[in-house]
Amino acid sequence: MKSMLIISRQGPWSGPGAREALDIALAGGAFDLPLGLLFLDDGVFQLVANQHPTSLEQKDLTANLQALPLFGVESLYASARSLQERGLEGATLKLAVEVLDDSALTALIDRYDQVLTL
Repeated sequence: MKSMLIISRQGPWSGPGAREALDIALAGGAFDLPLGLLFLDDGVFQLVANQHPTSLEQKDLTANLQALPLFGVESLYASARSLQERGLEGATLKLAVEVLDDSALTALIDRYDQVLTL
């Protein structure tokens, strides 16, 4: 079975990409597809706690994020550069992710058979 890395690059409320990335990850996990999920660029904003999506008339993605490990999606990563550029720290995120520098990101991407960017 081929492995897949999903790269989520959109903020949680900037369009459908964040939700679609989570939906694909949850579906893949339900079918035991070996996959990882990488939060990159504005995608790291999905990991920030205490967001208020109802004020934007959006659905909260927190439940989807918290369900990832329940569906077997445990390979979760975030870009150290993306976090730093946005003033975020790995210790303050609502989801446990492995924070990777640029060289580790390159190695990560090379490990997967397929890469899907949303």
